[in-house]
Amino acid sequence: MIDAFKRAGDNELSRTGREIFQQLLKNAEIAADEGVPMCQDTGFAVVFVELGQDAHIEGGSFEDAVNEGVRQGYTSGYLRKSIVGHPLKRVNTGDNTPAVIHLKLVPGEKIKITVAPKGGGSENMSAVKMLKPAEGVDGVKKFVLKTVKTAGPNPCPPIIVGVGIGGTMEKAALIAKEALLRPAGFPSAIPEIAKLEQELLEDVNALGIGPQGLGGCYTALAVHVEIYPAHIASLPVAVNINCHASRHKEAIL
Repeated sequence: MIDAFKRAGDNELSRTGREIFQQLLKNAEIAADEGVPMCQDTGFAVVFVELGQDAHIEGGSFEDAVNEGVRQGYTSGYLRKSIVGHPLKRVNTGDNTPAVIHLKLVPGEKIKITVAPKGGGSENMSAVKMLKPAEGVDGVKKFVLKTVKTAGPNPCPPIIVGVGIGGTMEKAALIAKEALLRPAGFPSAIPEIAKLEQELLEDVNALGIGPQGLGGCYTALAVHVEIYPAHIASLPVAVNINCHASRHKEAIL
């Protein structure tokens, strides 16, 4: 993300936009030097787990262990606790648990854990739509652009846009979020999808929303698209937006 800030800052035509990129870089530098978050919204703890099918977990519940890690991390790290235990009664849990855990069984005997804190502002601007198959790639583009345009300055641009195409409603949403884990601007390995990513990025940036919504060339630093097989009658599309504080950390056990 730091490299993406630098590249965009060098090429941004808007004077205000260039100044914002300098502020973002300075903010990230202060955060690193002082060991504090670069944004006060330290997010919902979203945890992706690739569990080796030959690994055996002993001594208790794996889910409880992940939540204990979140509890300790957010408490000892003095990170903001943003989770309410009941979505309607709105009482804070006090330790940022529970996490949202996505578990995938994979070959091998190792466990890969990726933590991706997700801020509320950007998550609120995300959307899913069930398109008709006949709407095709043009329909996908229109929905992505409409979602980003509607979001405007709310997700703290410059943003990363994750797009999931295919599967079912919940699968499209999941792969859209997984798309955000890719390093900023790292293209898809599928040539036609890489081309779609570039086209979408150009179209999104042509909206002119710009850094922090104050106008400019860089509304988004990257658009990442993931795909999955779909039903003959369905074309699900999900857009999951990430703010400029696109934070991930992974470890392999």
